[in-house]
Amino acid sequence: MSEALLTVEGLRVEYGTRGRWSEVVHGISFDVQPGKVVALVGESGSGKSTVSQALIRRLPENGRITAGSIRFAGTDLVKLPERALRKLRGAQIGFVPQDPGSSLNPLMRVGEQIAETLRIHKRMPRAAAAARAIEILDEVGIPQPALRATQYPHELSGGLRQRALIGIAWACGPQFVIADEPTSALDVTVQRHVLDQLDDLVDQHGTAVLLITHDLAVAADRADEIIVMYRGEIVERGVTADVLNAPAHEYTRRLVAAAPGLREGRLSPQVRDRDARSDEGVLFATFRERVALARSDADNILEARGISKSYGVRGGSFLAADDVSFAVPRGRTLSIVGESGSGKTTSARIAARLVQPDAGRILLDGEDIIGAGGEELRQLRRRMQVVYQNPFGSLDPRMTVERIIAEPLRSFRVGDRRSQGELVRELLNRVQLSADLAGRRPGELSGGQRQRVAIARALALGPDLMILDEPVSALDVAVQEQILQLLVDLQAEFELSYLFISHDLGVVRQISDRIDVMQKGRVVESGTAAEVLERPSNAYTRELIAAIPGRIATVD
Repeated sequence: MSEALLTVEGLRVEYGTRGRWSEVVHGISFDVQPGKVVALVGESGSGKSTVSQALIRRLPENGRITAGSIRFAGTDLVKLPERALRKLRGAQIGFVPQDPGSSLNPLMRVGEQIAETLRIHKRMPRAAAAARAIEILDEVGIPQPALRATQYPHELSGGLRQRALIGIAWACGPQFVIADEPTSALDVTVQRHVLDQLDDLVDQHGTAVLLITHDLAVAADRADEIIVMYRGEIVERGVTADVLNAPAHEYTRRLVAAAPGLREGRLSPQVRDRDARSDEGVLFATFRERVALARSDADNILEARGISKSYGVRGGSFLAADDVSFAVPRGRTLSIVGESGSGKTTSARIAARLVQPDAGRILLDGEDIIGAGGEELRQLRRRMQVVYQNPFGSLDPRMTVERIIAEPLRSFRVGDRRSQGELVRELLNRVQLSADLAGRRPGELSGGQRQRVAIARALALGPDLMILDEPVSALDVAVQEQILQLLVDLQAEFELSYLFISHDLGVVRQISDRIDVMQKGRVVESGTAAEVLERPSNAYTRELIAAIPGRIATVD
């Protein structure tokens, strides 16, 4: 075995809050060989992102390394002066951060940000750096690279911004790249393209990659070795196939079981028969009232017929939804899947009456609701509730959990303060949150807890239909599985109908009864989950299925 390019020994990191210090990384050791991809996996809070920041000495102001060494090409980075370290960052060590929204300079054009790296570390003339920046944008799969180079970050989609960050990271041909959740916000096909580019970098230049990820399926496809972190410690490490096929630690076994790309089939509800329950409580009474008021026995609770929507963009217009039709079966789940820009979210927002279409009809229980307004539309909100992708952005940071969940009850004057409080407690219980969290604010909760609060709020009015827009895309795989299981259980318990929006077919197959596939604003395939996933007729659908991570390393 060749000498390791990076060797970490006994690394300890701690954070200080209000004068008190707490250790979050507990003496870990590992190494990365040239030309190898090592995946550091674990859930949020495991310490993996802290490790990635410590390696380049970019910890937050309240973080510090208290022990250990980080040797890169024989040099201990822990002892290296900041001036010398700056010369290594970008030139020999590339870093791909997780959040493209906050990592790119909003005041600089995208091409200029790549060119700046080349001018600083490669001493390239301005014109040559600008030309090379366009080539790099093309290499990382950004269409119309010359145009994109002139745009600002806010003019690019999340996926394009992430690819621009990867371009910055490898602009100077570094020996070592740290990729911190580089594809967590990307569509599966874009994810595959980005990871293919990382593979090419490794194969062509012998670059070493430390891939930080919560997605064990991604690690399964791309890593030579997997290191599993849990609560600041390394609990398992080894060759990828060995770790996946025979995980030794209980935590690793849970990660393998939870990874969407590594499991097959729809989740089954884990609830008792509704009719057998004696402790129905306020929430069941709310849903019984809703069922009694249902206006139709039609098979489909919601239908979209020929909806279209275009948006004005620089130099013309963009057709986001083009004659789209779909139907949500009553008490079942229809999932709409597709890449960013496919029109799936626009279609869902039209169905929720949050966006007005240019053409088409939306039928709820057989009645066209496109023309509904004022109080009529307000009452429709009781029957259709939306759960968004980012629970931190959709929850008021100034309000407590109790106020957030009770807000729709107050808005619609449902019950008195006492019954509202009782319902909030029952909702917290239904979404598997402790009543002790009622007094906390969103900033004091984890991502999974915030999403459960968003689901509880959506349930408060006893809706018929829930529209779920990428509800688990920002969550760790273990938390993803918990939220998906919760949704399946709630659907069985309360006869809910779901319109589920996602770019991830690995997630979709766990919750769907029917699937519609969208591409470029149109539905290109529709059928039962089994038909679409097992016998896809459209080439684009087959491409999406082939891009599901975790389908390679678990075979043998």
